[in-house]
Amino acid sequence: MPSPSSREVIVEADGGSRGNPGPAGYGAVVLDPVTGETLAEAAEYIGVATNNVAEYKGLVAGLTAARALFPDATVHVRMDSKLVVEQMSGRWKIKHPDMKPLAAAAGRIFPPGQVRYEWIPRELNKHADRLANEAMDAGKQGRQWGPSASTAALGAAGAAVLAPSGPPGDAAAGAARARAALSGTSGAGTSGAGASEAGASGVGTPATSEQLDDGLFTPDEAVAAQARASLASAARTETTTHAEKAPQGWAGPDMGAPATFVLLRHGETALTPEKRFSGSGGTDPELSAAGLRQAEAVAEALAARGTIQEIVSSPLTRCRQTAAAVAARLGLDVQVDRGLRETDFGAWEGLTFGEVREKYPDDLDAWLASPKAAPTGGGESFAAVARRVAAARDRLTAAHAGRTVLLVTHVTPIKTLVRLALGAPPESLFRMELSAASISAVAYYADGNASVRLLNDTSHLR
Repeated sequence: MPSPSSREVIVEADGGSRGNPGPAGYGAVVLDPVTGETLAEAAEYIGVATNNVAEYKGLVAGLTAARALFPDATVHVRMDSKLVVEQMSGRWKIKHPDMKPLAAAAGRIFPPGQVRYEWIPRELNKHADRLANEAMDAGKQGRQWGPSASTAALGAAGAAVLAPSGPPGDAAAGAARARAALSGTSGAGTSGAGASEAGASGVGTPATSEQLDDGLFTPDEAVAAQARASLASAARTETTTHAEKAPQGWAGPDMGAPATFVLLRHGETALTPEKRFSGSGGTDPELSAAGLRQAEAVAEALAARGTIQEIVSSPLTRCRQTAAAVAARLGLDVQVDRGLRETDFGAWEGLTFGEVREKYPDDLDAWLASPKAAPTGGGESFAAVARRVAAARDRLTAAHAGRTVLLVTHVTPIKTLVRLALGAPPESLFRMELSAASISAVAYYADGNASVRLLNDTSHLR
């Protein structure tokens, strides 16, 4: 095998949260770039956390395992998290307080010149994604992820080094170094302070950033200390969160991982500020200059949050333009679902409410009184829209269970999704405010229940 000084390895990492925040875990794998051979795997259930926290913890674990194997290697990190890749590459600022210490920890494991980052599509990150899901499944069963019988356990960090099929001496030495780093010792077979510090749980006293920066630890000890600090933080977070949320002696039903829909109304068109009916039967207007600015603002806000995993849009132009702005920032593709289109307002398209009142007073009164009444000229009733949107909801929740999906759509579909989630009557559609480029969110569980988490958030536009 190549000498450590000339060695290059690939680290693929991923993390997930079933609820975002919710039960979370990460997975990471170290690969030989020439043979594709798996050199190390790491995975862990980390309690309640966000997708981004889990992704960053996966990165830290992957880099830690790579350094334990080959301290002088150059590392090619591949992840499907655009946020982590861009932030660690220095192109995006790190604003979220939960991300800063994790990014700093990842940046200290190898010298910056030894690590490069690449974004890859999710379908190319299946190994790490599988490990993350295995870790979350294990956490759901009240246990930590563990390696198969063919792998070498690395202690309470929940990691495993797989012995490569090459020369046994190199593989054994690498496995020993990995076990030592993640268990808190300075070398294989030793029983120094690091080992006793970890104790039975594998979580010891975390090193402070000052101690790491001031050189009070050797590089290997610093990596091990940082790994223990990450584990200790996760353990405290899980304990605190469950203590705060669950009444003593009570446990809620196991609803599984929800599909979380972040509902984004498109940006403004020329018709929006004039409050004209603009549905799927009209001129299909484009975003105005103001609408394009709103789309960029919401794209920036969603990129900073880093929670969106898929994007689905209405087929209408104003939604596709808004979705494209977000997709460009997140490095995602846009799927189109016709079920998310706006109501067809028939002869009312392009008119204001007052103009409809003047021209079609009886039809307007009937429309306001009953969800089964349709706008003049063959428009679509709210009852028909509800059936269409509910079918789209069921189709999308089945396809995206456990994922956080951005749905870029219109006033009526968003209000309908919220109404149905709340079990509210049809007349509630007229009692909701929904601004252009606003964000709402609903989580859908496998047992049919739903939770409305946000409505008409426009803070990113201020």
